[in-house]
Amino acid sequence: MNYDFLKVVLPVIISFVITVILSPIIIPMLRRLKCGQTEREELESHQAKTGTPTMGGLVILVAVIITSLIYMKDYPKVIPVLFMTVGFGLIGFLDDYLKVVLKRSDGLIAWQKLLLQLVITVIFAVYLLKVIHMPMEMIVPFTNGYRWDPGILTVPILLFAVLGTVNGVNFTDGLDGLASSVTVLVATFFTVVAIGTASGIEPITCAVAGALLGFLLYNVYPARVFMGDTGSLALGGFVISTAYMLQMPLFILIVGLVYLVEVLSVIIQVVYFKITHGKRVFRMAPIHHHFELGGISGKGQGWSETRVVAVFSIVTALLCCIGLVAL
Repeated sequence: MNYDFLKVVLPVIISFVITVILSPIIIPMLRRLKCGQTEREELESHQAKTGTPTMGGLVILVAVIITSLIYMKDYPKVIPVLFMTVGFGLIGFLDDYLKVVLKRSDGLIAWQKLLLQLVITVIFAVYLLKVIHMPMEMIVPFTNGYRWDPGILTVPILLFAVLGTVNGVNFTDGLDGLASSVTVLVATFFTVVAIGTASGIEPITCAVAGALLGFLLYNVYPARVFMGDTGSLALGGFVISTAYMLQMPLFILIVGLVYLVEVLSVIIQVVYFKITHGKRVFRMAPIHHHFELGGISGKGQGWSETRVVAVFSIVTALLCCIGLVAL
């Protein structure tokens, strides 16, 4: 199928322009509201970031929503992806608001956040299964298009995949430009696949890529704004819902390996800390802080923040290439 070039490029441009225009307006507002980031005391090099405005994910959400609404009539399949993006973004916004505006240090309690995430995920599952009756087979990487039907495991796997991916993206958001850089590459990968398969969701994958490119202008080191849970949870919802709409959740294990490693590093650290009564596997989790603090040996100054972001982004770019080969 031939695609009009502008139908692919315009969503990127629209979303990019919205983000670039809104960011200089929203950032001072966040600063006036004292929506500042609080850094962990162990990270001495990060202390200068304390007070940097967070909740910048609002700009990403606005850009993606406006761009998607423009194309929604002709591309109705963007609806479930937009729902997941906005739904998880709202959970993140509520968590951020409680922490940085109302000064409740923990934000949403763990069970509250989990319950809200489950509600959004169940609605998404019901929409796919009962409303649009979407086949839930998954393309298996490196099998020349073989599709696996998980049967009765469909919903449990979906719940696990959503919660794992969303929280993986959330943990990845810990360095200037890290989550943005990694996810813009993942969004580009999904855009290539969406266009190649005429899936009908390409406007929103393009919109997310454009919004992240615009946001990176303000989020790269030294960051003028952080996306907060508002942005990271929204991006997690986007990644996993896009993967399901393309029947490619298994590919997250490839293109989203950084997310997986980040969330596993936190789980391993917490479990090992508890069973050994205080010992650690990593110098600090999530794992990007481990590299900052000198890696396994802990000798020297470790990697700079920009180097960690560059390495993780390069790895993701290579993994996206592998993902295309696996498809």
